Amino acid sequence: VQLQASGGGLVQAGGSLRLSCAASGNIFSINDMGWYRQAPGKQRELVAVITSGGSTNYAESVKGRFTISRDNAKNTVYLQMNSLKPEDTAVYYCKHSIATIRLVFLDYWGQGTLVTVSS
Repeated sequence: VQLQASGGGLVQAGGSLRLSCAASGNIFSINDMGWYRQAPGKQRELVAVITSGGSTNYAESVKGRFTISRDNAKNTVYLQMNSLKPEDTAVYYCKHSIATIRLVFLDYWGQGTLVTVSS
C-alpha cells in the first residue's frame, strides 16, 4: 500500500490550497482518513480526520477555514485550506487506516507535502 500526497506549495496569507492524498495497492477497505502537520521544531499534530461514514473532526486552529472530504471510489482524501495564515506553514502528512485483509486495519502515512504561507 502506498499513499501519494500532493498539492502543497507557496501561497500568500489569505490564500487557498487543496491537498490530495491517494492510496493505492492491495486495499480491502479504508476506515479513517486524516491530515496531520508538523511545523519546524514542533510535534506532529492532527489537522482533520474523516471517518468512513463521513463524520469529521478538526483542530480548533483550523475550524471554519479547512474542509476535509473523501472520495471512496478513488481512495483519496482532500483538504481544502482557505484563509491560510503564516502559522499554517508546515509539512502536511496524510494518514489512512487501511485493511488489506478483512478486519485487520493498519495505519499508512503519506510522504508529506510542504505548505508555506507567506505574510
